[in-house]
Amino acid sequence: MSSQKSSPGPKGDITPFQQMMASCSGAVITSLLVTPLDVVKIRLQAQSNPFPKGKCFVYCNGLMDHICVCENGNSKAWYKAPGRFNGTLDAFIKIIRMEGIRSLWSGLPPTLIMAVPATVIYFTCYDQLCAVFKVRMGDRSDLAPLFAGAIARVGSATVISPLELIRTKVQAEKQSYRELSAVIRSALHSEGWRSLWRGWGPTLLRDVPFSAMYWFNYEKGKVWLCEYHSCTDPTFSITFTAGALSGSIASIVTLPFDVVKTKRQVELGELQTKNLSTQVSSSTYNVMKRIVAENGVSGLFAGFMPRLIKVAPACAIMISTYEFGKAFFRRYNQQKQGVTQLQSSA
Repeated sequence: MSSQKSSPGPKGDITPFQQMMASCSGAVITSLLVTPLDVVKIRLQAQSNPFPKGKCFVYCNGLMDHICVCENGNSKAWYKAPGRFNGTLDAFIKIIRMEGIRSLWSGLPPTLIMAVPATVIYFTCYDQLCAVFKVRMGDRSDLAPLFAGAIARVGSATVISPLELIRTKVQAEKQSYRELSAVIRSALHSEGWRSLWRGWGPTLLRDVPFSAMYWFNYEKGKVWLCEYHSCTDPTFSITFTAGALSGSIASIVTLPFDVVKTKRQVELGELQTKNLSTQVSSSTYNVMKRIVAENGVSGLFAGFMPRLIKVAPACAIMISTYEFGKAFFRRYNQQKQGVTQLQSSA
């Protein structure tokens, strides 16, 4: 009976484990392709505005935003490496020529430890929830991706948020991961359990609406493109296009929340670096008010083009590789079932 629960369905449906494998592969490929863009962006930022001791900055590997703390007095850190760049293309060429091509993936391995599991949880939960909602919602099943995407994002963010805060604290206090239990006990003793989910609210304000809109538009766009091209199963180019368009729309709508979340993330990281209580950090609403007071309403839409350039390809690569992986496992299951049926009828 236990083996039947994890076996594929009669139509070659894939198992949750196969969904996890497909999302894991997509996450790694997305990180490898998108990370160089952010590494170059950070190097250009450090060139124009050198990062001082204890300064925090946001690093994105295409899957998640991570807070990085500038190492105390370490001029050899990857984000401080010397070099004079005259734009993005020039930076790519000079980094490869002077430091080697591996430098374009600097800082990636530590972030993948959390980004890949978070992505696996998110995509697998979405598929499982969407299948359940489509059955239970009946005539309103077209709204299933919207609710499934929102709930899956809440789940993955809730699991990963404490780990990301602990990682930032470990990096800020120059402690090894062997001392992790002491770091956790210290945080719990001084600020309580809620301190592990500090910054969770701003994360959800951005990520839940983004996820709901993204999946709803993606599923609609995929169906429309399939009808337009007169095909029953979506091709790689269809999923890539639908992913890029839906990611672009969602990123534009949720940009103000992204600006607030990033600013608050950096503030929390720098307070941790200086060993100050994170309880003095402003609320999401106060951060938003401060941005509007300093820069006007347009301040909430700062970084529009860089975010679009980063999010659109990341969404397109992740969803198209994930769908490709699922299609591969579906074909594999169908072939396996065909062989089993032939053997049983022989």
